[in-house]
Amino acid sequence: MTALPAGNSGLPRVGFVGVGIMGHGMASCLLRAGYRITVIAHKNRKPVDDLVARGAHEAASLAQLAAESEVIMLCVSSSAVVEQVVNELAPHMTAGMTVIDTGTSSPVSTQNVAAQLAALDVAFAEAPVTGGVKQAAAGELGALVGADEATFENVGPLLDACCAQVHHFGPPGAGNTAKLLNNYMVTGLIALITETFSKADQANIDWQKLYDVVICGSADSGALRRIVGNAVEGDFGGYVFDVKSALKDVNYFCEMAETLDGKSPLAQAVQQVFAQANDAGHGDRLVSELLSPEVRQR
Repeated sequence: MTALPAGNSGLPRVGFVGVGIMGHGMASCLLRAGYRITVIAHKNRKPVDDLVARGAHEAASLAQLAAESEVIMLCVSSSAVVEQVVNELAPHMTAGMTVIDTGTSSPVSTQNVAAQLAALDVAFAEAPVTGGVKQAAAGELGALVGADEATFENVGPLLDACCAQVHHFGPPGAGNTAKLLNNYMVTGLIALITETFSKADQANIDWQKLYDVVICGSADSGALRRIVGNAVEGDFGGYVFDVKSALKDVNYFCEMAETLDGKSPLAQAVQQVFAQANDAGHGDRLVSELLSPEVRQR
């Protein structure tokens, strides 16, 4: 495979679909690195307007975005949305283009998308990222890449512009397999932390005192500090990751576990925590809000 074609800056022109909470930060990093960015309308106009003010171009349609791009990056909510966007882009893409999916997707879906694009002679890389909003804005994300060797080499510099760590795990599907392992640990910690401190409240144990002691031991974690470290100050918005997204990721993990050595009872228990919260109408709330007085399960 030949190197990615370049725009006037010598860098490939990038179309970015999904400039929301995470995508905005990633696209901002690419702009700072000198990439020409084309974005498309998002449900929230604020990040689009901000990127346009910084020099990005706004496309009126996916067809226009494809026409203005050599590389198309996706940062959308689920495998279903990735498939939908790729289906809409497919008629407008030309041989030699590259698509990079930076969201957390099902490995099976990822492999299917890769095959669909290969039939069009369009390269594909999955690069689900670790980190949050602050890391996205600062270019300090981690990327778990699944792609063939040549595609990985070509997209590496672009990913380096918005990530502090970029690692190649294997062909398409391997990146999201690794990401789901990561996110299973994260969702498990969130479930454990929120239940622990809910029970502490029921037992009349002071959160601040318990937190101060816990962070001195092996139970300390980034998740604990983001959730409880803010909650003790009355701020339940410390972990910017919503319940429905957590449920989506653990659902994908449970599906993956079944293809390995069968169902995971522990994963199913974690799944139930987020399913119950989602069914109770809290899907759009942040996971840290599961400790808020109006949500907390007693």
